[in-house]
Amino acid sequence: MDNENSSNEIIEIELRQLSKSFKEVVAVDNVNIRIRKGEFFSLLGPSGC
Repeated sequence: MDNENSSNEIIEIELRQLSKSFKEVVAVDNVNIRIRKGEFFSLLGPSGC
């Protein structure tokens, strides 16, 4: 995993091809996320968690 992209922004966290399912229910399917230095990110579900 490279911590810089083509515009020289520093990538602090990178997730590639993230998937999560609960039995037959697919909650997240093949998601890619890059969180750059100084960014704030949150992912909330229906329960607010």
